[in-house]
Amino acid sequence: MSKLTNPSLLLLRNEDELVGQSILVVNFEQDGFLRELKTLNPDAKITAFSYNHANAMYASKIAGVHAVVSHTIPDNNYDLVIYYYPKAKPEAQMCLDNIRAVCHQDAQLFVVGENKSGVKSAEKQLKDHCGFSNKIDSAKHCILYLFSELTLNDNFAIGRYHKQFQVKAGDIEFTAISVPGVFNHGALDVGTAVLLNNAPSISKGKVLDFACGAGIIATYLGKKQPELEFVCSDVSALATYATEQTLALNNLKGQAVLSDGLSDINGKFDLIISNPPFHTGIATDYTIAEAFLSSAKQHLSKQGKLTIVANSFLKYPPILEAQFGQYSTDFKNTKFAVYSAK
Repeated sequence: MSKLTNPSLLLLRNEDELVGQSILVVNFEQDGFLRELKTLNPDAKITAFSYNHANAMYASKIAGVHAVVSHTIPDNNYDLVIYYYPKAKPEAQMCLDNIRAVCHQDAQLFVVGENKSGVKSAEKQLKDHCGFSNKIDSAKHCILYLFSELTLNDNFAIGRYHKQFQVKAGDIEFTAISVPGVFNHGALDVGTAVLLNNAPSISKGKVLDFACGAGIIATYLGKKQPELEFVCSDVSALATYATEQTLALNNLKGQAVLSDGLSDINGKFDLIISNPPFHTGIATDYTIAEAFLSSAKQHLSKQGKLTIVANSFLKYPPILEAQFGQYSTDFKNTKFAVYSAK
């Protein structure tokens, strides 16, 4: 069994409370909690929901657990909901609103999280939407809350959480759409701006926008060259949803694909371009970008090119050299660098 994280340990310390017939677990950890929960509720229907494709794939291998990855929680009249609080408060607010549209009127909602994730904000976010709340336990820098007598929403429409914003790079300007939980929600981040201003010229062929976020890179390239074919991938269902909205708004065609790294990507590309992530949750984690760079070569056409932007302090040059033999530094300042390899 996988080692239990501190939030999961706190939940299981209160296992007598974790009883239901239709159970929803949201934003769960890749640990042994779902198996333990199924043992506690052998006859219950357990739905494990995540915006994260990798998490959902993990949960899909657990017997008796129905794994769902999407941008919206499916309605199933849940009587017990367990929510692992994320680091992004806007995402939490949207998710809590979604939860209140899909659960039973007598449902119990448990919210757990680390103090550094901002879990204490759950009290304020649910203050006007429940009849009862209580901090029932705390340990190992984590808190567990119980909320009941929830005020239910008639429905949930993610379109209410769309945020439009302007993107301008060089002589290209367009409107993008984001939703809470997408990288740098509602704004063009500095790293991507550096990448757009130093993007390679490509007039035709297939482009992979890896870790696409709100689809900004693909949309920028598509505005310059509408003939390009795009595949936009991300591990987040919120990101692929936002990318679809951004592309549609700008009358561009492209395929948005949920993928853990490049594992679900097929075919070869004339350009792979990315502002790859180096965080997992709160912690810094370079493994995603390193795995991406290690496997990108096999997805490039014979004359294909890889271009990425990264923080200057990250040690990507040795990885690029190891994988491609040589690379070029197209731009570099004290904060960011743009690298290319063929």
